[in-house]
Amino acid sequence: MNSKIKFFQSIHFKIALVFALLLLLTLEIVGAVFVRQLERQNLNTFKSQQVVQTYIVNRLSDELSTTNTTSADKKIKSTLSEINNTNNAQIRVIDNKGTIRGTNEVDNQGVVGQKTTDNNIKNAIYNNRDVVRTTYNSQNNSRYYTTITRIIRTQGNNSELVGVISMRSSLDSVYQNINQITLIYVSATFVAIILGLVMAIIISRAITRPIDEMKKQTLRIARGDYSGHVRVYGSDELGQLASAVNNLSVRVEEAQESTESERRRLDSVMAHMTDGVIATDRRGNVTIINETATSFLDTDSDGAVGKSILDLLDIRDNYTLRELLENPDDLVLDFSTKEHDLILQAYFSLIQRESGFISGLVCVLHDVTEQQKIDQDRKEFVSNVSHELRTPLTSVRAYIESLSEGAWKDPEVAPHFLKVTQEETDRMIRMINDLLTLSRMDSGTQKVDLEMVNLNELFNYVLDRFDMMLKQDDRPEKTYTIKRDFTKRDLWVEIDTDRFTQVLENLMNNAIKYSPDGGVITCRLLETHNNVILSVADQGLGIPRADIPRIFDRLYRVDKARSRAQGGTGLGLAISREVVQLLGGRIWVDSREGRGSTFYISLPYKPYEEDDLWDEDN
Repeated sequence: MNSKIKFFQSIHFKIALVFALLLLLTLEIVGAVFVRQLERQNLNTFKSQQVVQTYIVNRLSDELSTTNTTSADKKIKSTLSEINNTNNAQIRVIDNKGTIRGTNEVDNQGVVGQKTTDNNIKNAIYNNRDVVRTTYNSQNNSRYYTTITRIIRTQGNNSELVGVISMRSSLDSVYQNINQITLIYVSATFVAIILGLVMAIIISRAITRPIDEMKKQTLRIARGDYSGHVRVYGSDELGQLASAVNNLSVRVEEAQESTESERRRLDSVMAHMTDGVIATDRRGNVTIINETATSFLDTDSDGAVGKSILDLLDIRDNYTLRELLENPDDLVLDFSTKEHDLILQAYFSLIQRESGFISGLVCVLHDVTEQQKIDQDRKEFVSNVSHELRTPLTSVRAYIESLSEGAWKDPEVAPHFLKVTQEETDRMIRMINDLLTLSRMDSGTQKVDLEMVNLNELFNYVLDRFDMMLKQDDRPEKTYTIKRDFTKRDLWVEIDTDRFTQVLENLMNNAIKYSPDGGVITCRLLETHNNVILSVADQGLGIPRADIPRIFDRLYRVDKARSRAQGGTGLGLAISREVVQLLGGRIWVDSREGRGSTFYISLPYKPYEEDDLWDEDN
């Protein structure tokens, strides 16, 4: 577009050429008319001069009528010398018999008395008419004008042809004069054309200069440079056009800035959207895709742009582009793999112009993986709660029915039935209390009473209670040993004492339940740079690798029959995770099947000096 234009292709040359051609055409037409008129006028002047006076004709008529030819010829010669021969015409007098009686040619007097051989003269004599003719002699490249005038003698009522006068003049002088004038006119025309061409170039450059500046300004506008302005030379059409181009430059700059601002705003919105956005043309090929969408689809923008959305979303086998255009409904797309789960909700909408023409599609990808997981967990949770409550309720109902049917009268069976009913009722109450605790944590209504606690002493206090329970039970079902491995430094942590004690009791109860008889439960407490690490390790059966990711889910049990038989609700670890997270910490498990399990709790920790603690208390 910005290629250099050759001079012969420029508007400067075209305007000058048109002006020169118009000038040349005008001068040619004027010259042709002028030369033609000049030729006609000169010929008329020449012809008017080639006329024999009347008295000469009368005298020649008298001489031709006399019988004395010798005397008459002399008189004819004398009469011819009196003729005003300004054109140097060749004059001959011929009688009615075709005999030449006289001539004005000094060096050709020998033709007098001879018969004429000129057919034009013979025609004039025999046909009794004047002859006027222009002839051209190709041998000497000359033109001649010939007039043959009849000489008629009149006596009374009778008139008689006595001869003719032949005048033959060369037209070379006339045409030579015309050629000289034509040459002068052509020279003047050539000079006029050269001057006109120079003036045309100057005028065309004056006209095209603002056009050239406007062209340069439009090229700058096309490149995005709006700094220049076209100079306005006047208030004519070109001046108004230059003003319009300047206004256009300002308007385009404002529109470009507005468009660029909107584009940056749109790019910023699309870049920070949590949803993926894909835009296509009317053929379904991707034109725009944001980073979230490329992350969802595990691709890059260069590889996605230009690709069909059917292939990008891997739905070509189930849908066609026409179906998406005619029924732009939402779709659920499952991109889950072994490494991670990903379920996307795809919402399609049409890009339509005001005329109704569909120019593309917009697809919004929303990550519903967590929602789907929550829905699935909710369904499993409801199913598990129903199952967990139905089992003790079934037992209670069976025992109550047995008691109502008369078993209460049996002193051996009735106490056992009542004990079992009470245990199942207590288990349901514990389960409901745990569910209420989790519900309050989920809703954010659970109050947390934070205080600075010496974690070494708190952990020892909980472990001492379990040691005391083992000593007070005269006939323990299972024996175990608690091993302590604590740091000697006192670790002061800001926690909710009651809630965290519940977490430690849950971990210890699980360790005791799943440890073999005579097993060792190792409890450790240490500090890192910014955390306190607390762990409880048992020597039980361990947790299968497939169950480790869900061990902290609500009502999830690895061995459901054994856990239920030991009175567990399946909510202890779930509550422990919620409490630890509420305190800003983290809980996880490390376990191998057949080698026991180790539960870890990490809490944020900032070392304090004793003076600092006393200052805070005071």
